[in-house]
Amino acid sequence: MIKNKDPELYARLRREAKTPYRSLRLFIYLCLGGSGFIGAVIFFAKLIAGNGEIATNLPNFALQLGAIALMVWLYRIDRGSQK
Repeated sequence: MIKNKDPELYARLRREAKTPYRSLRLFIYLCLGGSGFIGAVIFFAKLIAGNGEIATNLPNFALQLGAIALMVWLYRIDRGSQK
């Protein structure tokens, strides 16, 4: 049996079986959060500079902040499930 051969490998395989594709999900959360951060910086700069309409830039900025908050929340939930 595999657990008699290498206990570290067995523990890693059990963790992966409990949470499949966890590292991929964490990577996606980081990428989407980074994308939201870049978008938020751009829309914040537009708001500060006064370029465009406030009525269009403010909701877009709020949407980007919401996306960042969602990715942080999902990342924290997924990291906490491992412990």
